[in-house]
Amino acid sequence: MAKAYWVAHVTVNDAQIYEAYKAANAAPFREFGARFLVRGGPQEQCEGDTRPRTVVIEFPSIEAAHACYNSDAYQAAKALRDPVSTGDLVIVEGYE
Repeated sequence: MAKAYWVAHVTVNDAQIYEAYKAANAAPFREFGARFLVRGGPQEQCEGDTRPRTVVIEFPSIEAAHACYNSDAYQAAKALRDPVSTGDLVIVEGYE
């Protein structure tokens, strides 16, 4: 079974409140087997347009990736993030 990934590009407007989002998303990520591959950090823009923060999260399956996103616990965490950030998020199935 192929793994799946959340790939997000984010602009954070309030780092302190964004930290509360990060704390709140820990439980649903743990529940659905998420593993951070990229969590911010320095990046070099080589082509196109993007946002200053890139996050890549690995899940054991596409089903787990969608279930995490749609879970009540993640949606509660997301409600903390939405007012203080702008982002783009895709859920993509990995290649075997």
